[in-house]
Amino acid sequence: MEISLNGYNESIATFEAEEGTAAGMPVKLTGNGMVGPCAEGDDFCGVARSVRGGYAAVQLAGYVRLPLAGDAPQAGFRTLCAAAGGGVKTAASGGRSLLVTDADETAGTLGMIL
Repeated sequence: MEISLNGYNESIATFEAEEGTAAGMPVKLTGNGMVGPCAEGDDFCGVARSVRGGYAAVQLAGYVRLPLAGDAPQAGFRTLCAAAGGGVKTAASGGRSLLVTDADETAGTLGMIL
């Protein structure tokens, strides 16, 4: 039997979007009410779900699946940060403690609850 966490506790807010912000990428706050792309190692506040007309719908809570950079962490609370290219990775320092629910090294994806 397969399970699905999609839709679990989703919370989405609208922010102004800096140039370069794209749907599906982790984003960080870059100013008052504004988000932008993360650089390698940045803490991220959420995931841009859509970007249109200079605004981004950002998922701040709930289940998300993002591209994984590096080795897949085990399930449980892990410290993660943004990776170059719009994904996430295990943080060497800093980062954000998130609940990792599933990892697929073959597909290069990581599921987590923000």
